[in-house]
Formats: sequence, structure tokens, C-alpha cells
Amino acid sequence: AVQLVESGGGSVQVGRSLRLSCAASEDTRNFYCMGWFRQRPGKAREAVALIDRDGTTSYPDATKGRVTIVQDKSENTLHLDIAVLKFEDSAMYYCAADRGGPCYCGSTYCYPLEFGFQGQGTQVTVSS
Repeated sequence: AVQLVESGGGSVQVGRSLRLSCAASEDTRNFYCMGWFRQRPGKAREAVALIDRDGTTSYPDATKGRVTIVQDKSENTLHLDIAVLKFEDSAMYYCAADRGGPCYCGSTYCYPLEFGFQGQGTQVTVSS
């Protein structure tokens, strides 16, 4: 079974930067689409960033310009860099992967809406 294990979360001061990582149990080239999602308390899950097998990245407007998704194929690892953390970035962050497409973001939503595989998540808490 595919395993995705997130790491890098924790308590971080507002304004700082953070890198989250996701280690995949198999070659990430087996996935057409990988991405990061987050869920804040009382809120619906929202997409943060996607990357396809060719390395094309896609972001919804809410995160565009402040987050960067990076895939390290040699390490079968996916990263998410978040710059200038805000209080509203506090959430559980999940890594996800799918063997098929599509793999792109519109202004609000990213597609696919549901991924075949997802990790257990890593908590990010932004504090003053």
C-alpha cells in the first residue's frame, strides 16, 4: 500500500517561513499528480498547491505567491515551502497523490478534488 508521511509541522512564529515534507513509500514518478491540502478547525479542506509528473506547478489564488511546492524525485519526497506565515495558515496539512489526472488549480479549487492516496497530516500552528 502507498504510504505518504508528512513532517515538518509544529509551532512557528508569525512572519517566519516553514518547509513541510512528505515522504512517499514508492517512486513519486508513479504518480501523475501530487499536492498539499490543509484543513483549519471548522473549515472545509482546501487545496494549497499541486505539481504534476512533468514538474508543472499550480496554485489556487489564496496561496499563489506565498507557497512553493517542490518535488525531489531522487528522494521520493514532496515539499511545501510557506513564506511569511500568517495566523490563518494554522491548519493540519496533508500530502496527497494520485496516479491519474487532471492536475491543475483554478482560482479557488484544485483538481482532482479527491486523491487516491493521502497522508495522516502534520499540524502547523502559527503563533505570535
